[in-house]
Amino acid sequence: MQTIYESFIASAGANPDKALFEQPGKPDITYAGTRDLVQRLAAVLTAIGVQPGDRVAVQTDKSPEVVALYLATLQVGGVYLPLNTAYTGAEIDYFLGDAAPRLFVCTPATLDQHKPRETAGLRVESLGAAGDGSLLERAQTAEPLAVAVPRGMGDPASILYTSGTTGRSKGAVLTHGNLASNAAALIQAWRFSGEDRLIHALPIFHIHGLFVAVNMTLVAGATMIFLSKFDAEEIIALMGDATVLMGVPTFYTRLLKSDRLTPDAAAKMRLFVSGSAPLLAEDHAAFERATGHPILERYGMTETGMITTNPYDGARKPGAVGMPLPGIEIRITDRETGAPLPDGQIGAIEVRGPNVFDGYWQMPEKTAAEFRPDRFFITGDLGQIGDDGYLRIVGRDKDLVISGGYNVYPKEIEEAIDDIPGVLESAVIGLPHPDLGEGVTAVVVPQKGADLDEKAIIDAIRDKLARFKQPKRVLFVDELPRNVMGKVQKAELRKSYAKLYT
Repeated sequence: MQTIYESFIASAGANPDKALFEQPGKPDITYAGTRDLVQRLAAVLTAIGVQPGDRVAVQTDKSPEVVALYLATLQVGGVYLPLNTAYTGAEIDYFLGDAAPRLFVCTPATLDQHKPRETAGLRVESLGAAGDGSLLERAQTAEPLAVAVPRGMGDPASILYTSGTTGRSKGAVLTHGNLASNAAALIQAWRFSGEDRLIHALPIFHIHGLFVAVNMTLVAGATMIFLSKFDAEEIIALMGDATVLMGVPTFYTRLLKSDRLTPDAAAKMRLFVSGSAPLLAEDHAAFERATGHPILERYGMTETGMITTNPYDGARKPGAVGMPLPGIEIRITDRETGAPLPDGQIGAIEVRGPNVFDGYWQMPEKTAAEFRPDRFFITGDLGQIGDDGYLRIVGRDKDLVISGGYNVYPKEIEEAIDDIPGVLESAVIGLPHPDLGEGVTAVVVPQKGADLDEKAIIDAIRDKLARFKQPKRVLFVDELPRNVMGKVQKAELRKSYAKLYT
């Protein structure tokens, strides 16, 4: 198996004049052009002093040049550390202190702000989305570095920090083998090839946008229509010249609001993928009605890349995340004992395979606690495998509500509430309760113009759920708090309403 960098070089060698990046209103950037920039940036990194194993932290705007920097980091044996563009100065201080990178790359606009962070061991440089920045200035006069530092599949390639809602964020160390094996499994499962034209509207500081969408494109030798942000009308216009869209649920809810989303508009598309957060069954059905395409949902996480997928050929079931990708094993176990459970029972989701990360950066005790002796990784998600063999996610283990000694799975209640006419979506959380330990609490987003109240919600599900599962309170909000990838932030809800029952 080749590393991602080696696969990119092979793709560039096979089709040097093929467009890797297409950007509306800008000239195409070919594989050969990207290779030249990658190797110039590799020369710059080497001159700066980046050695094999050194971390390169990057907080910049999305651009083809950032992808080139990612590849250049891999070429010189560095460890790529992408950082969310929304992180504040205090958060950046934590990541730089924890990962101890040799180089921190920011935007030209923030270079003066970040330059004081420079020390004898940390260099601060800039890279911009307009082809500007100190790294690119140096790359213009650098002699391309053709050789690559040999890397094995067990060597670290990247560190991605989890968006942990409790405690300090953990750095998941992903190896070259993790990245390469996952790209290969996804290419096989989704029939991705050099003929594909991918609409890329995701951020590239996250596993979905970088290690799924970009890596697959580089390995397959495909083309990306590379967008700086999501714009529903622009994406619908681009569908006539594309084959694949990878997105998050909010992409699809926004696309559905357009009258231009029709079977004709999507006629040349072959695949729509959704992940990073659950897709509402209502949106799944509505999108298929509007376009004729059933959305393909998959399941993954920072520490593992992608784990399961609905089938390319076969039923793509709303609420299910499908079956394991090639070479990956999953099992459901008892939360307390770790004993495997039979299909149909709810338990902890565990995964084993070449996709699973090496461990948490400088946290050996945390790493040991998350792995079973047989190297299955405990994902922290709860789920069940149905009679159909499909995995269904019930929720996060930390989101499990224990009320009056009973385990309450939020997903079951959310599905019942979401079926009520007038409800757009809901989130169920547990809040401190003087008698029950935790009180089941529903936070509901009504559809526009809907006339709903607390009693109406509770009455609607009274005969569908056992009494201990029924919400003690129902709260109404205009929208649920979400992170950049569309995941509902239940920790924020728990914090906001922590004293509801006290």
